Amino acid sequence: MACRTTSITNRCGGFSLIESWFTVGILGVLLAAIASFMLYTGRTFAGLSNYVDLEQKSQGALDLMTKEIRQTQCLTSIATNQLIFLDGDGANLSYTFDPTARTLVRAKNGTNKILLSECDFLCFSNYQRNPIPGQYDQYPVTTSPTNTKLVSITWICSRTLTGTKLNTESVQTAKIVIRKE
Repeated sequence: MACRTTSITNRCGGFSLIESWFTVGILGVLLAAIASFMLYTGRTFAGLSNYVDLEQKSQGALDLMTKEIRQTQCLTSIATNQLIFLDGDGANLSYTFDPTARTLVRAKNGTNKILLSECDFLCFSNYQRNPIPGQYDQYPVTTSPTNTKLVSITWICSRTLTGTKLNTESVQTAKIVIRKE
């Protein structure tokens, strides 16, 4: 009996060229989908954190202004962008909006503090001391600071995120009653 050794030398392992192209194409589509999902998710999280930060700063400014305005003696001067009060200690307390710097500044005893930055719009209004019973808005609008019992504050803040203006806050509005009047 004769023993023969046979070998297969023409067999090659691996993928053909078409199979390799097909695999690279599928991987490219998958990587593009993953990258676009990561970009979208990153922008969404950045927008949410931006909105939360704007809301916290607005709430902090509103809380401080409400506390201080309620304790003032009276309103001495009003404009659409500035309020000046006579505080309980006899000093002037003012809130001034600078539209070019986009800031709301609190000033008392020579000390200035920026309460809001990146503020696109801010408006102050004042309402009369004598209420009208039986109406939704009980205090009518007045132009005289000495007759003012209620102050209305409205503002909108926004920021740019990735080069575009995003997360413009909804209008923040408050009506604050001066308790000492």
